[in-house]
Amino acid sequence: MRMRFKPYAGPELRACAFHVNEPMEQRGKWNSLFARPDQPLHLELGCGKGGFLAKLAVQHPEINYVGIDLTDKVLILAKRNIDREYAAAGRPVDNVLILTHDIERIPGMMSGAAGDRVERVYINFCNPWNKKAGHKKHRLTHTKQLLLYREFLCDEGEIWFKCDDEDLFEDTLHYLPAAGFEITWMTRDLHADEPDWNIRTEHENMFTEMGIPTKALIAKKGKLSETV
Repeated sequence: MRMRFKPYAGPELRACAFHVNEPMEQRGKWNSLFARPDQPLHLELGCGKGGFLAKLAVQHPEINYVGIDLTDKVLILAKRNIDREYAAAGRPVDNVLILTHDIERIPGMMSGAAGDRVERVYINFCNPWNKKAGHKKHRLTHTKQLLLYREFLCDEGEIWFKCDDEDLFEDTLHYLPAAGFEITWMTRDLHADEPDWNIRTEHENMFTEMGIPTKALIAKKGKLSETV
């Protein structure tokens, strides 16, 4: 179901201290925007309503996080979830930033400069797109997208990926090596022996209730083949 336009979203986000209003102006200096700029930087692509990001960031004050989504009407929910989690923890929101941006055009906001070096990228339940050949290139795990992430990922930086869609998962197992990533861990049923570190997303809970297992993997940035 398509989410309704929220006229209050833009003004509330612009007034939020941890919302980045002009992300393209921060290119090359993301680390400097945080209270503790020397901490590792992690990125969630398609943070949606922010339930995962809010819990993750509040549990790990030693890491800085950036959450990106495409529209304000979704990001406003992330903003409110983050506010709620930090208030419950009695802490200021000082290690997470959120912003609206088209992830397919992420080089416009992040570079390979030292100030943008990312150690980990999270991609959770992204759009699998339909099976038409021309549509799959829009997947956040498609080889062409992975090559963009390489530019700002540290050497041996990681991609953590979860999804419900079998076709998307199987295709991603091929996209990653083609873009110079080594798959270091994977499962086709994350909850069969759920790791302590897993934070369940809203979609994860929904698909689990439907009896659809969560597929997951971790991939490490390696050397890029000269044929790419």
